[in-house]
Order: sequence, then C-alpha cells, then structure tokens
Amino acid sequence: MTFRVVTANVNGIRAAERRGGLPWLAGVEADAICLQEVRATREQLDEVLAASALQDFSVAHAEAPQKGRAGVAVLTRKAPLVVREETGVVEMDGQGRWVEVDLETKVGPVTVVSAYVHSGEADTPKQDDKYAFLEGMDRRLGQLRRSSSRRKGHVLVCGDLNIAHREVDIKNWKGNRGKAGFLEEERAYLDRWFDRDWVDLGRRLGGEGPGPYTWWSWRGQAFDTDAGWRIDYQVATPGLGERAVRAEIGRAPSYAERWSDHAPLIVDFD
Repeated sequence: MTFRVVTANVNGIRAAERRGGLPWLAGVEADAICLQEVRATREQLDEVLAASALQDFSVAHAEAPQKGRAGVAVLTRKAPLVVREETGVVEMDGQGRWVEVDLETKVGPVTVVSAYVHSGEADTPKQDDKYAFLEGMDRRLGQLRRSSSRRKGHVLVCGDLNIAHREVDIKNWKGNRGKAGFLEEERAYLDRWFDRDWVDLGRRLGGEGPGPYTWWSWRGQAFDTDAGWRIDYQVATPGLGERAVRAEIGRAPSYAERWSDHAPLIVDFD
C-alpha cells in the first residue's frame, strides 16, 4: 500500500485548469496534492475544483492578502485530522505561503505542509522579506520536528522553496551567482536543515545530478534546452525519508504541453 504525494506550483489555479493541469493532477492518483501560487480566493478555488476530477478532495487553503498573488493549498483524499493556516510564527502567518494538515496515512501520522517561499531579489526589501520568512520557517521546522517526535509521527514539507541548493541544482549556476535563488545566504538554510537530518527526497531518489530540474522560464529556449532550476522540494523527517521509495518529475513532453512554468514532484512512500 503506497502513500503518494505530489507538489506543484500551478502558476495560478485557474490558468492551470485552462491549460489542462487539473486533469493531469487528478491522473496522478495521489493521496495528497500540495499546491503553490494558487492565486485565487477560496470561493474561486472551490469553483475550479468543483468542475474537475478533484471535486471530492478535502481542501486546506491559505489565501494571500493580495489578490492574485501567492496562495497555497493541500488537497487530500481523506479529510485531515487538523488544518493549520496559522502557526504562531509571525514572519510566516497571514501571507498565503504556508498551510499544514495532519493526516492519518498508510505510513502512520504525517503532517503535510505546502510552502511557497518568496522569490526575493538580491539587495532589495524583497530579499529581506525572503530572509524573514526563512528565519520563521527555520523555527517552525524545529517545532514540527519536536511535535512529531513526541507523537511518533512524521513531517513532510512540500513546495516551491525558490532556492537551488547546489551547483547540480541549476543549469547555469555560474551565471546566477549573486542572484536571488542561488545566494550563499539562502542556500545556507538548506544546508542547515539537511544537516539536521531533514531529507531532500528529490535529491536522494533522483540521483547525484545535474538536475532533474523542476522550473524553466517561459521565455526563450530554457525548457527545450533543459536550462532549469531544481527549486521544488519534498523534505521529510528521517523516519518518513526511509519510507520514500520513488520520486518522479512530471516534466511536460513539450513546451506546448506545459501547464505551469514548474513541473510537479511526485514521491511514493511504502
């Protein structure tokens, strides 16, 4: 019996629906679907899902205060035991960038998180916002790790972290040194988390690299030449990491068949 989770930055749920993204997500037959950049109100999200093959999924949604921006969701086949849109971490709450659900699954109790970290912009207030969020995320990961240990459960953090961890995670790493998404200060957060035994499942199950990438610009020939970034993650506590058996990037067969500038990451747990 497999527990399957898919994470996808949909680049706008309504746009993804028009491009065929929702039938694709439904076809994966996941137990949990983590979405980022939903860019919709709850009413708009419910309307789109009601007209799709995902209509029977339970929905946890954190909406951004700015219309048409950010927004994250977790869709689950079974209703979650608990939904948390507020964590008590001031740098994270109320931004539409973090939502948690507690699930009873085939591999035991799992807290599943959908996260969307700021893209940032080096040497600007946007980058300050990104670092503030990462600091809050650092504290929240510690809290989740301790609570999961007490209840003998697991944690799975999914989403667009907007950081390429190492040189093998970005095609043009030399040209992007000093730019948001590949700054040493950003990458240090991933170093810290993985040094604390959080498991990067995309890398563990995807080989040594380069790639496989999960984001390519809409512009130019980036997709066709595979000039991408690996910025979408599923990150697990150690016990759950040991149960992960397969990871796959849902890269579109062609540029014309893309329904987002990101590709979903699917992980199976046994």
